[in-house]
Amino acid sequence: MSARKRLYPFVKRAFDLLAAFAVLILLLPLWLPILMILRITGEGEVFYLQKRIGLKSQPFSIWKFATMLKNSPNMGTGTITLRNDPRVTPFGHFLRKSKINELPQIINVLMGDMSFIGPRPLDEKGYLSYPADIRKQIYWVKPGISGIGSIVFRDEEQLISASRLPPREFYTQYIAPYKAALELWYQAHQSFFTDFVLLWLTVWVVLFPKSQIIHQVFPTLPEKPSTL
Repeated sequence: MSARKRLYPFVKRAFDLLAAFAVLILLLPLWLPILMILRITGEGEVFYLQKRIGLKSQPFSIWKFATMLKNSPNMGTGTITLRNDPRVTPFGHFLRKSKINELPQIINVLMGDMSFIGPRPLDEKGYLSYPADIRKQIYWVKPGISGIGSIVFRDEEQLISASRLPPREFYTQYIAPYKAALELWYQAHQSFFTDFVLLWLTVWVVLFPKSQIIHQVFPTLPEKPSTL
C-alpha cells in the first residue's frame, strides 16, 4: 500500500472535522430561522433521528431536519418517500427539495459516524435490498452526507413515483443494484481527488438538478440501466 493510501483515511477525517466545524458556524444564521419555523409548523418537531446502517454494517442514528409526520414510517409507503408524498409537511417539501434537510448530518460527521463523502447510509430495509455479498463490501468505508450514489440518484423520489411497480419492489429490482455498482465503483476509485470532485458535483447538482455532468466527469462509471 502506498503512503498516500495509508494517509488517506487520517487526512480525510481531519478534513471532515475542520470542514464540519466551519460549516456549522457558517450555517448558524440559516439554522436558527429553520429551527423556529419547524417548531411552530407541522407537528412541532425540529430534528428527526432515524436508524441507518453505517461503517462495517453497524447501526447508528442519522440526524435530519424533520420534514414528515411523526408516524410516517408506519404510514403509506413506509421508509420510501414519493414525489409529492402527503406525509411531507409544507415546509418539509422546501427543505427536501433544496436538500437543506440533510444539513444536520454535520453532527454525524463531528461524531465520527459519517464523512462528507461516502456511500449513502440506508435504513435496514434498503440495506437488505443489496445481495448478501454486496452488503459486506458497501460499508467498509464510512457513509457520507453525499457521494456518487446520492448524486446520481438525487431525484430518487421521482423515479419511484413514476414507476408502475410498488415502490419497494421497484427500489429492490432496479435502484438497489445500480446504486450498489456505483458505491463499489467509488471504493475502487477512492482518493482525495475523487472526494473533492464529488463535493463539487454535490453543489453543482443542487444548483442544476437536471445536469448529467457526472457521467462526463467520471466516464468509467457503471453504465446506467435503461429502466432508470
